[in-house]
Amino acid sequence: MSPKTLLIIGFVWPEPKSSAAGSRMLQLISLFQKQGYDITFATTANESTQAFDLNSIAVKTQGILLNDPSFDAFITNLNPAIVLFDRFMTEEQFGWRVTEQCPDAIRILDTEDFHGLRKGRVAALKSKEEFSIKHLQNDTTKREVASMYRCDLSLMISEAEIEILTKQLKVDKSLLYYLPFLFEPISEDRISDLPDFDARNHFITIGNFLHPPNYDAVLYLKEVLWPLIRKKLPEVELHVYGAYASQKVKQLHQPKDGFLIKGYAEDVNEVMQGAKVCLAPLRFGAGLKGKLVDAMQNGTPCIMSSIAAEGMFGEFEENGHICNDSKAFVDRAVSLYTNKEEWQKKKSAGFNVLNQRFNILNFETDFSQKISELSEDILKHRQDNFMGQLLRHHTLQSTKYMSKWIEAKNK
Repeated sequence: MSPKTLLIIGFVWPEPKSSAAGSRMLQLISLFQKQGYDITFATTANESTQAFDLNSIAVKTQGILLNDPSFDAFITNLNPAIVLFDRFMTEEQFGWRVTEQCPDAIRILDTEDFHGLRKGRVAALKSKEEFSIKHLQNDTTKREVASMYRCDLSLMISEAEIEILTKQLKVDKSLLYYLPFLFEPISEDRISDLPDFDARNHFITIGNFLHPPNYDAVLYLKEVLWPLIRKKLPEVELHVYGAYASQKVKQLHQPKDGFLIKGYAEDVNEVMQGAKVCLAPLRFGAGLKGKLVDAMQNGTPCIMSSIAAEGMFGEFEENGHICNDSKAFVDRAVSLYTNKEEWQKKKSAGFNVLNQRFNILNFETDFSQKISELSEDILKHRQDNFMGQLLRHHTLQSTKYMSKWIEAKNK
């Protein structure tokens, strides 16, 4: 085994300009590089035009195939010390091959967000019910939690999700590790250079349209919230940004109503700095919201739902207001847009959250120690995780032979 080799198996190529997941992956790569790891990123996906050039940061890349023995030869030759799966789906596809070819490699799952939680919240919204544990009893949750047990460690981006997993689903906390978005502290010089209240105009919302919660939020804005805001602020516009805008998204474009579909933002910082207030009325979802981070980094206060704000602020003052009621959302949006003193207070709160709660200096040493501890005592860690052993045994007997059947069928 190569002592400092990390293999990342990605569901897609990282697109930091298109999604928070892409930015998250680059943060993880940076953390492992600081620990001295030589990194290879492998994926079955075709490279997109928005994909980040990983070679530019000294990360090797490799295309891999599903249900194909070529992966076995590839990983045996690489012989990594750690394999990181960027979603539970990649662990399902390749985890058994990793276990079989490199049994001593530490297996880490980066959950991105708790997919089963998001799916449960969609179900509750559609059935017009209050979300409860019964909505968590879906196939996605079962697959995802099984993947967590099969891995040695799962990286969780939100404390709220750790609480749900440990308290409602009784997942052993030793299998979970809190690692949120991580950022270098924002300097006072950088803050003072940002446009202030009088230099900004209009509202903004942003999010990858391939992500269902983002499309639902835009639809909710168009049909419910924006007409009420526009009635109170008739000259103001809402600029809607996001990658992969489909025809059904573009059809929402209504200049006469000030509802403008802008599409892909080449520079999120530029468009966020031009806006006065960010709107994030997400009605379902999970994880941490990249749009709120983008807003805080650029001094743009937010009006957001409790789901958008989940896991973001902890004990710190939020960079705006949290509203689930449509009337309260509209009233707060108008107030924040027109009240300079309130706006500046919430702008400052955002920088405080980033510099205190998501400061990379507070996490990188502890994370490095966690990886070292796992490496030194992986056998005991796995013995304590008997459920993981059971699920790995089952997976090797089922997923493995299904894959081999597909492999034989494709010959």
